Amino acid sequence: MKVVQTVHQMRRLAGRLQESGKRIGMVPTMGALHEGHLSLLRAARKKADAVVVSIFVNPTQFGPTEDFMQYPRDPKGDKEMCRKAGVDILFMPPLSQMYAKDHSTFVTTGRLTEVLCGPFRPGHFRGVTTVVTKLFNIVRPHLAFFGQKDYQQALVIRQMVKDLHLEVKIVTVPTVRDPDGLAVSSRNAYLLAHERQAARVLYQSLLIGREMILGGERDARRIQSQLEAYIKKEPLARIEYVSIRNPQTLQEVQKIEGKTLIALVVWIGKTRLIDNIIVRQS
Repeated sequence: MKVVQTVHQMRRLAGRLQESGKRIGMVPTMGALHEGHLSLLRAARKKADAVVVSIFVNPTQFGPTEDFMQYPRDPKGDKEMCRKAGVDILFMPPLSQMYAKDHSTFVTTGRLTEVLCGPFRPGHFRGVTTVVTKLFNIVRPHLAFFGQKDYQQALVIRQMVKDLHLEVKIVTVPTVRDPDGLAVSSRNAYLLAHERQAARVLYQSLLIGREMILGGERDARRIQSQLEAYIKKEPLARIEYVSIRNPQTLQEVQKIEGKTLIALVVWIGKTRLIDNIIVRQS
């Protein structure tokens, strides 16, 4: 495994792979790798000839009151995990390589970033699409892998790729969950033992929503109300949103038809947790 820190070297290595006809699969991450990331690496390994992982905690996607400085970092552990997973190139650029001092260009998207997490995290998706565009331009992957847990992010990136005619296919990989149902996330490290137990309410509420739909409930507002009521029974939980959406457009739905996205964000103590499921009517 080659560990690369400069844009120049990463471009040179990626160019050699391109020239040799290798199919490049990329997994962009912010590090603190876990089983969710490993599922992306395994998917990339199956579909690509060469796997490139980037680790870069991107400051432009954090708001001024968010956890950029506290965000989990484990470069030594990440390197070992990538090595064991068969990663070919690990790209770990410092901030100066990704953002020059006079950096002033950003990539923005519209409609899909104006709902769900968008209003609660102003500028977040602009930071995501900017850094992902940079990474795609540097590595020029054929495939890029993202997790369903960050469903809105994956959808926004897919739209960006389409709109900007970028030559990369976005692959979404199913959410990985711990045995108690909690979606694997780097931010789970913030949870204390009793908070971790309380966090199970996220997936449990999603399962309630799924059962309601599969049981014939078609009123989205009724489902949302039931889920909110269930979550509020947990004293440590604070709801940011619970929403029933069209999984392609992210438009709010009133009547359940076809595939449905149930998405939610819940704070457990000081930790913001996101989760979602897609329900297909039987």
